[in-house]
Amino acid sequence: MRRCFAHGLASVLVVVSLGAAQGPTSSGSTQAQTKVPKHEGTDAKTRSKPHKPYQVGTASWYGEYFEGKATASGEPYNMYDLTAAHPTLPLGSWVRVTNLRNGRVVHVRINDRGPIIPGRIIDLSYGAASALRFKNQGLQRVRLDLVEPEQLADLRPAVY
Repeated sequence: MRRCFAHGLASVLVVVSLGAAQGPTSSGSTQAQTKVPKHEGTDAKTRSKPHKPYQVGTASWYGEYFEGKATASGEPYNMYDLTAAHPTLPLGSWVRVTNLRNGRVVHVRINDRGPIIPGRIIDLSYGAASALRFKNQGLQRVRLDLVEPEQLADLRPAVY
């Protein structure tokens, strides 16, 4: 039941985040290329400004071997949850991860520390790597954008 719920939640988040996906799609790009949509009735002060990514680099994923083991946050690791390990971001913070090869986007919660291999910027759960469609490759160039607390309400699907 928990896996079905996790798969359903992952699917909903992927679909929702794909509609909002903006930014670079080539793996060689390191600059933000966010387009600012033009909204009727708004002026330049109320539009969001393009911003630089928090980080761009290589992501990896971890899965079944760590299933059920305690994460740095104290919760057991669930390979199907949309979570990640980052060396410096506060535990509980949210990050938008963009696969720079295919443009797919997923939002993950930081609940662990890592990666321990030099040159990698984030370790994603199996579920997040699956949503980004790079679990078969093992490594992928990604863009990380911090999600501000006021944006969190837009990420969580309504529960009925």
